[in-house]
Amino acid sequence: MKITIHGLGAVGGLMAAKLAGAGYEVSAIARNETYDTVKRQGLTLIETVDGEERRTSHNVNVVRTPAELGPQDLVIVALKTTGLEAVAPQIAATVGPETTVLSAMNGIPWWFAHGLPEPAGSLNLWSLDPSGVVGASILTSSVIGSVVHLSATAPNPGTIRRIAGNGIVIGEPGGGEASQRVKKIATCLRDANFDVEETALIQREIWFKLWGNMTVNPISAITGATGDKILADQYVREFMSSCMVEMANIGSCIGLPIGANPEDRHAVTASLGAFRTSMLQDSVVGKPLELDALISVLVEIASQVGVEVKNIKALLGISRLYARSKGLYPE
Repeated sequence: MKITIHGLGAVGGLMAAKLAGAGYEVSAIARNETYDTVKRQGLTLIETVDGEERRTSHNVNVVRTPAELGPQDLVIVALKTTGLEAVAPQIAATVGPETTVLSAMNGIPWWFAHGLPEPAGSLNLWSLDPSGVVGASILTSSVIGSVVHLSATAPNPGTIRRIAGNGIVIGEPGGGEASQRVKKIATCLRDANFDVEETALIQREIWFKLWGNMTVNPISAITGATGDKILADQYVREFMSSCMVEMANIGSCIGLPIGANPEDRHAVTASLGAFRTSMLQDSVVGKPLELDALISVLVEIASQVGVEVKNIKALLGISRLYARSKGLYPE
């Protein structure tokens, strides 16, 4: 199986290293220092095993443009959602008639409404693909959805440090029992020692994960606070809960009920300790913030199904204002 990773950052780099370590033929698009480093010495993976730090180097074929590779068997898209529109036409060069595209991105993906029952199936998620170029370049019929329950960092170009978690949930956007291509990808990921779960409704998994991080991510970026400090503030915690109740109300209207209360989810977040969210890390280094896939889309869906979300709107407005003042979100 020929596998290509678009997005050789923390999550994409971790998947690339582990798949290459399992013996798969892995390629990745890289540029600048990352390209030079991986080309010269391979992709370095740092893990803690039995209390000891272990470094391994993995042979990943890096190229500067997707056109150098041609159609692949499996294409893993692990890019930041903020960069997808610009590179989607290039990704298309690696997608042939038999290619499976595994979407491994934050928040709500562009194909999210596909396969959901009405009225959700007719949702217009304009904020995720305003020009339509993503949907035209990467057809939903090629896509398998995923949710990654793991964390990693990329401390240096060509180096990935695994932090915690090992789970990946995958499923067809159209729902139903695991297809042959889902089973094939699941086998591939299990060969790489990921804990893989196959689901009959991947949108439910995406929705539930977002329910937990759509507040803590932007709040961490604005305040610079770690997760433990955010949850320790009573007023911030109450505001987060209010946003989560509104999102649960949206979910009930689109066939994705939450079935939990905010305090249950806060307890899970609190168990992670003093962690720095991905959005906080992006903010610190001046990368664009993924507000649309995490918050704008919720306001958009709420408007279409008639749910009032005044707290989520406030979160979006403040987050957007902060990001624009730092040049991390377009005017």
